[in-house]
Amino acid sequence: MRQATLPITLIVLGVSWLVWYYGLFPDTDWLIAAGLIASGVSVLIFDGITKSAVVIGPLMMACGGAWLLHDRNHLPWAVLLPVLLICLGVFMLVSRLEAIPEQRKNRSADAS
Repeated sequence: MRQATLPITLIVLGVSWLVWYYGLFPDTDWLIAAGLIASGVSVLIFDGITKSAVVIGPLMMACGGAWLLHDRNHLPWAVLLPVLLICLGVFMLVSRLEAIPEQRKNRSADAS
């Protein structure tokens, strides 16, 4: 089967362009915030509860929430950035707990 990358890319670009033109595409700030929140959730899902995931995942979700608060409620970054720093510090302290593993356990090694 021949590669269909170029035709699919052209179709996606054309549909996106039409959706944008007719105003049906969501605001880019919503997309950025949703992407940050979804990325944070996916880090926790795919990496599991590890020391790094407990910091990175919730921090990305908090950044997405801050982005929405800045966009919708017009909260200034001068307020949101210190709050994000406080969140980062809390997440880093939580990651130091003994109950949280350093790395995700390899499931294939457990099965054998």
